[in-house]
Amino acid sequence: MKSWQRIAAGGLCVLGGFFANPRQAHAQHGVFLSGGGPVQRSMGGAATANPIDSLGAAFWNPATLSGLPHNDMTFGVELLIPHTDLFSSIPPNFLGPGVPPVTFSDTSHSDTGTMIVPNVGVAYRLADSNLTLGLGVISAAGFGVNYPASFTNPVLTPPGPIGLGLGNVYSNLQVYQIVPSISLQVNERLSIGVSPIVSLANLRLNPLIFAAPDDANGDTFFTYREATHNHNQWGGGFQVGVFWQGPACWNFGVSFKSPQWFETFRFNTVDELGLPREDTIRFDLPWIASVGVAYTGLERWTFAGDVRYIDYRNAEGFDASGFAPDGSVRGIGWDSQVVVTGGMQYQVSDRLSVRMGYSYNNNPQDSSVALFNVGAPTILEHTIGTGASWSLSECLVVSFAYLYAFENEVEGPLVFPGGAAPGTVVRSRVSADAFVLGMTVKY
Repeated sequence: MKSWQRIAAGGLCVLGGFFANPRQAHAQHGVFLSGGGPVQRSMGGAATANPIDSLGAAFWNPATLSGLPHNDMTFGVELLIPHTDLFSSIPPNFLGPGVPPVTFSDTSHSDTGTMIVPNVGVAYRLADSNLTLGLGVISAAGFGVNYPASFTNPVLTPPGPIGLGLGNVYSNLQVYQIVPSISLQVNERLSIGVSPIVSLANLRLNPLIFAAPDDANGDTFFTYREATHNHNQWGGGFQVGVFWQGPACWNFGVSFKSPQWFETFRFNTVDELGLPREDTIRFDLPWIASVGVAYTGLERWTFAGDVRYIDYRNAEGFDASGFAPDGSVRGIGWDSQVVVTGGMQYQVSDRLSVRMGYSYNNNPQDSSVALFNVGAPTILEHTIGTGASWSLSECLVVSFAYLYAFENEVEGPLVFPGGAAPGTVVRSRVSADAFVLGMTVKY
């Protein structure tokens, strides 16, 4: 096996880091957060037909602005604590007779730390008008892993000629969105809304496996470059929605969020000799379609549920997988995702309300691309949440939520340009806790 192939195979292990948990990250739908702020998060992100606050409208349906009972300004800060582990293993004699003499394996923990996820939403109904304006500044998507180098975990061993891996692996993507919205209440039941979306992304990777490795020093060992010297990249799209306040206390909502098209990501890099280069990569966020229902017919109770479809399969950067002829990685090979969320709220008193929520989505990664997504183990399927709000006055409400994303794992083989390596194992395991604090000002 050629040395550049060994290193390229190790490089795939960080590929998933390109697209997963937002300095932000778990308890989410692939790269996307289920929502923002303690109210929405504690109801599983069910907001397409449930006008609970201005953040719900910014994330999932601008038409629900017309259904809010009052103008509001909502602030939310989430403390997200992911628990991410990487195990890899190669069998005896994998690299030749007696190399290694026994199974070579270990587990490493990602030193990601606690992530801070801020969100702000505003809703304002124009006086004597059927128009409601909104603005959201939201943490929409992202990832972050930080694996230390290892002498015992094959994927994280030093690059050749010392080892066959990548050494330490770092990845960080943050996507924030500015979402101005307008909702028109057509009649007493029907509202329509639209939101242009401006996205701002910052991506850093070490190593940059989406560009071909180089052997500028001529030692026959090809290495990937470090992609940490860059600037923020801009993107954009739109969101449209319909909100129907039906009879018998039933509400219905439908929304469509377009792909977020980004400019080319450019990095100032250097080759093995320190000579300057510029590397570029492309990716877009996929489109999302949502359908929701809510019921308020029981005194003091609100029930809501959403179903979403996220089209990862046809999004730039998510659609392909495997090696290109030059040793770079084509993409991470995700399947599209179906998301089901549900939540309920009970108004205990005029001041206190409590909530519970649940979210399920299929894992977009199967075992064949487990290696390609080691840096982005966005494999969580089940998340539960609970929360409460307390009215300090008629105008000020404070809220809290806690979420737990249940542990899940995905396992597959090491993959080389010639195919999967028998007897090898790469396994990612992840769970997460999140604490969310927020405040709503009614006016």
